[in-house]
Amino acid sequence: MTELVKVLVVDDHALVRTGFRMILGAEDDIDVVGEADDGDVAVRRAVELRPDVILMDVQMPRVDGIEATQQVIGRVPGCRVLILTTFDDDDYLFAALQAGASGFLLKNCPPADLVAAIRVVAQGHSLLAPEVTHRVIARSTGRARGPRPPGLDELTERERDVLVAMGRGRSNNEIAGDLFVSEATVKSHVSRVLAKLDVRDRVQAVIVAHESGLMDAPPSDG
Repeated sequence: MTELVKVLVVDDHALVRTGFRMILGAEDDIDVVGEADDGDVAVRRAVELRPDVILMDVQMPRVDGIEATQQVIGRVPGCRVLILTTFDDDDYLFAALQAGASGFLLKNCPPADLVAAIRVVAQGHSLLAPEVTHRVIARSTGRARGPRPPGLDELTERERDVLVAMGRGRSNNEIAGDLFVSEATVKSHVSRVLAKLDVRDRVQAVIVAHESGLMDAPPSDG
């Protein structure tokens, strides 16, 4: 029997919450365990309900989705946050990633994409679509470089190439094609990159790649 994915829906619009609940309620492996209409309530419900995934709106009264995400990640181990966004929310993308969000979902996405995104995030993966990656790149351009993570110098040339490809929004399958290796090999490289950089997921690795200046240099040939 498939284990249920417990979901908390957070949005300050009741109609949006109801719509998401109806869509997700049709899935046998997803259980909407609660709702919240602002970030403060979201944190309290997350601590109480221990959901696997939170669908988190950004712009809400009192406590916004960025602050709520940061609090949830710190207080509810294993909980994954999927940010609900529109292209008008670009200013929040980088902050949400740094707060620990596992990915982004457009509010006008097809219902099938919503369901698929929740399953992906629940499995411990991140969801960073190419269009979102492009926005991360745009927001990181011109930012002051952060301290260089020690683990960055431990990467092999191939691992560095994989990280750069991740930073460009390439999927494992696409990276495999670019480097003429199997997808399983790419997955192994990605796992080692995450371990060496000491980051929680692919999204955080992309942030490191951009903030460290790695994306400014062309990938190696080796």
